[in-house]
Amino acid sequence: MTTFWTIWISIITLGSIAGSYMLLRWCLSNKTGVKEGESMGHEFDGIVELNNQLPRWWTILFYITIVWALVYLALYPGLGAYKGLLGWQSSNQTILSLEESEQALQASIESGALVQYDREIKFANEKYDPIFAEYAKVDIETLASNEEHADVLKVGQRLFLQNCAQCHGSDARGQNGGFPNLTDDDWLYGGTANKIVETLQRGRNAMMPAWLDAFGEEGIKEVVEYTLSLSGRQVNQALADKGKTRFMACAACHGMDGKGNQMIGAPNLTDNIWLYGGSKRAVTETLTYGRNGVMPAFNKTLGDDKIHVVSAYIYSLSNK
Repeated sequence: MTTFWTIWISIITLGSIAGSYMLLRWCLSNKTGVKEGESMGHEFDGIVELNNQLPRWWTILFYITIVWALVYLALYPGLGAYKGLLGWQSSNQTILSLEESEQALQASIESGALVQYDREIKFANEKYDPIFAEYAKVDIETLASNEEHADVLKVGQRLFLQNCAQCHGSDARGQNGGFPNLTDDDWLYGGTANKIVETLQRGRNAMMPAWLDAFGEEGIKEVVEYTLSLSGRQVNQALADKGKTRFMACAACHGMDGKGNQMIGAPNLTDNIWLYGGSKRAVTETLTYGRNGVMPAFNKTLGDDKIHVVSAYIYSLSNK
């Protein structure tokens, strides 16, 4: 924060406290010309207004709040760039990456710095890590299918909502734009427990190249027709027959039969399930411009034990 804003905030804050004090002192002085306890000359429905002092208990509380405000501002940050005598801060706000965050977290814990976020993380890790370690001892298939572990799946669902729902939706059914539905049995890289764990730990980087330069606009139309025919759609058969020959270039990833390859995350083109939309226009865009999909790695964010629990929840969605 710049010097200007520090001064500006300090003037407004301290000025407000000083103003409150002066207003209180002014209210405690008798400037009415009427002695205390005597009538002010006002009467409402038989009730006479007297010139009385502010209640003493109320005045003392007002003084206490002023002192409390000054003590708080001295100990904690509240006046611009001033960090307070205790050095307390809510979080490490200068970090720019996950690595920097981990380093700052470790440094603040070792030094005993008053960083609220880091202390809460330390407390949570000490309390919950042993619990997740116990969950990790049970295989994913058992966690997903055994009613005795229903509470574990609820924990996994919470972690999913916090970390995965932004892309896959709160119901895990995905959405157009490259975010797969996790509740069906259609998996790009495989839906076994180990594959789900691998995906969460390492992330995925999918790349579909653009084919406009290789095929040309007419060639794109032909391949689109053939691709749509693989899932039983009604197409222009003449164009589809020509596209079948060009599809040889696509078969390197999707296979000669178009059923995909889970080793490299190539989608199955015969089941009519589409990540970016299955309309003729959407498939044309995919072939013309290509697609790039990224699934982030969560090994550093969640850790292996939490990934184990999230994987059990995801596995349970498609294995009822």
